[in-house]
Amino acid sequence: MGFNDVLKKSFLEGLNVAEFNLISVSVTLAVTAILGIYIYLVYRVVSRKAFYSKSFNISLVAMAMITAAIILAIQSSVVISLGMVGALSIVRFRTAVKEPMDLVFLFWSIAVGIICGAGLYGMALMLSLCVTIVVLLLECLPAPRTPMLLVLNASNAGVESQVTQIVSRYARHVRVRSRNLTKNGMDMVMELRIRKGASDMLSAINELAEVEMVSLLTHDGEAVI
Repeated sequence: MGFNDVLKKSFLEGLNVAEFNLISVSVTLAVTAILGIYIYLVYRVVSRKAFYSKSFNISLVAMAMITAAIILAIQSSVVISLGMVGALSIVRFRTAVKEPMDLVFLFWSIAVGIICGAGLYGMALMLSLCVTIVVLLLECLPAPRTPMLLVLNASNAGVESQVTQIVSRYARHVRVRSRNLTKNGMDMVMELRIRKGASDMLSAINELAEVEMVSLLTHDGEAVI
């Protein structure tokens, strides 16, 4: 028997579907579901978004189980594995994930499904525990104070120097982000870090005769350390 015959025989043997073991598949899916529910609980604790998406959290559990089932199917036959590769290659997801932590939990859920599908339950458990510890520890670290935006509308451009003097008494790292001059006045946006007395600063600026409107806003931009 030549090399080509041996290769052909091994390939044909791989085309045969492996025997379906209901007990092992049930155990794999059960373990995956338990770890998926664990991810569900961790995401519920860590997530601090104003609009918590329960459907996204539920999808994490389902994604882990579906991934584990795909891995089990791929292991059973070469034909199924090739079909899976072809089918999954044409799937395109257009939903944009805006929160970076959502990507972490997505990859965590997929990784748990792959590892459990391969039968490495201990590794999946260790991965989940390590990721939980790292995420919770980093969440407990104090975050730097993010800058705030002072939005000002005035009837006279000459009021900028007075506003700058007032702001410098209450804030640091003051920087003008935008300045828009019109015939009716001036619009200005300043980035600053408030030490204390934000209300007093707004009151002092609002008392200026040329100031028509002043607002202090927070934003989700990168913090300046």
